[in-house]
Formats: sequence, C-alpha cells, structure tokens
Amino acid sequence: MSQSAPAGWYPQPDGTQRWWNGSAWGELAAQGHAAVVHGEVVRAPATPPPQQVPTSYPLPPGQPAPLVAGTYGYAPATRVAPKSAGIAVIASFFLPGLGQFINGQAGKGVAFLLSYFVGFLLLFVFIGILVIPVVWIWSMVDAYSSAQAWNARHGIRS
Repeated sequence: MSQSAPAGWYPQPDGTQRWWNGSAWGELAAQGHAAVVHGEVVRAPATPPPQQVPTSYPLPPGQPAPLVAGTYGYAPATRVAPKSAGIAVIASFFLPGLGQFINGQAGKGVAFLLSYFVGFLLLFVFIGILVIPVVWIWSMVDAYSSAQAWNARHGIRS
C-alpha cells in the first residue's frame, strides 16, 4: 500500500522546502530557488499556502513509517506537575496508604491500608501493638520517598 500526496512544496525540519512531484522527491531547495525533478524545473514559492501543508508526508519507497507521532517524528511536549512529598507524608500520617494514593500508587495504597486494618484486628492478640506503628511509619516514609523518586525521574528538583 503506497501513500500518495499531491505534488507541491513540503517544509522540512531544517527550514528548507522539498518538492514532491507525486511519486518522487526533488532536491532540497531554499525558499525562492528552483529544483529540477526529472528534467522539469519547479520554482519554490516565497511562502507555501496553508492548504499545501499536508497532515502526513509521503515516505520514500522501502522506508518504514515513523514510530513516534507528531511533527517530523517528534512527540508533542507534555508538562507534568511535581508530586508534593510533604502532602503525601501528611496524608499518610492521618491514614496509612493515603499518601500512596495521592502519588498515584493505588496498589501500594491498598496494601498499606489493609495492613493497617489487619493490625487493628491483631490488637486482640497483642501482635497489633507492633504491626500498627510499623505500618504507620513505613507508610509515611514510603509516601515521601516515592514522591521524591517520581520527581527525580521526571527531572523535577524538589
């Protein structure tokens, strides 16, 4: 299956334009210059009209499609908000596992919350006296370190 696009000038990432005659690429040409395609001289327009800019560019034969979406094969830039380690610790102080939910780690949050409630059930056999503080402190430390690690992975200094 071959892609076909109308003949015309197409912008390139380096700021030049390239002529596509419908089946083959011409030589690179700067604005205002001409390109020779199969003996045919084609002049580049001063500025390409908006309707000539395609949504997809034809690929040379045998070249695979790019794996990344976006203009010229680059993915669009996205912004991420930093995770607040302080809020995660405070949330885990009041309810173990809540800081993990705030950090986007639902599985860890459920595990800490269930461990905390199991600790309450084990109070009747006095094992809960050890389990509850360990889970409570571990939940706060993990919420803080997970938020810091997420920020570091995304290049955010916190």
